[in-house]
Formats: sequence, C-alpha cells, structure tokens
Amino acid sequence: MSGCDKNAAKLKFMHFLAHKNLRITSQRQAIVDTVFGTDQHFTAEQLLEWSRRRDKSVSRATVYRTLPLLTESGLVREMDFGKDYKYYDPNYADHPNHNHIICQECDTIVEFESDQIKQVEGEMCRKLGFSVKTHRLQITGNCEQLKRLGKCARKKVC
Repeated sequence: MSGCDKNAAKLKFMHFLAHKNLRITSQRQAIVDTVFGTDQHFTAEQLLEWSRRRDKSVSRATVYRTLPLLTESGLVREMDFGKDYKYYDPNYADHPNHNHIICQECDTIVEFESDQIKQVEGEMCRKLGFSVKTHRLQITGNCEQLKRLGKCARKKVC
C-alpha cells in the first residue's frame, strides 16, 4: 500500500473512532501510526513491541482493545493461520481479495493476487447461485530456503 493509501486508511480509522465517540489518546495514536505505517502482517504482541518504539507508555490492554476496533472498521483483517495467536493484515483495505502463502516453518507470509482465482471464484459462485461477499485463500507450505537448505534462518527459536 502506498503512503497516500496508508494515510487515507489512517484518516478513515480516525473518523471511525470519532463516530464511536472514542478518544484518540497518545497510546492509541502510536498504535494507529504503527498499524498504518507497515505492510507487514503482525501479531498483537508484535504490534505492542512496535508501538512501544513510538511511545513507551503503550499498554498491552490498549493494544488488545484497539485491535477489535481496527477489524470492525474493515481496514485491518484478523487472520487465523492455525497458530496459538492471530495475525492482522494491514493491507486489507486496499486489497480485500488478496491471498496468502504461509511458510509453516518460519511463519513468513507472502501476499498474492490472481486473476485466474478471481475468474474461477466468479464461475463457481454463478454456478452455485451465490454472490461474492469476501473470499479468503491461504496456502500453507515450506519456503524456498527451507526446501533448499533443510532449515530456515528466519525461524524464531525460543
């Protein structure tokens, strides 16, 4: 998403908060700036860490209260990749029909769009009498580094 698109999404979210009569505190501002300042998918804990780089006072509770607002606004999508935690996609607003490939070893997430998938989706919906509201395709596999080297340097070790 370009810088202009990110700024537009940020402004839409600020209007969403105002419409709900919610204050824009410095903590919430740091969270919003962080979310709309990245193209990376993130977990709640990553968002907390990144937001604290902007404002050390950002609390875990504020992050966890803000995430449902971000998803409710339609600007960020919560995704379940079968882990013990959810990922959040900050690119959803401008590309609601993109797809994901996830490395099961290192959790690398790659986005892609496909005209062929859109075409098949449209054909299947027409054939079955549905209209598309949203779609979600995720492929889980192994990244090239894992296939080549037998291990992935990006994997986080506890």
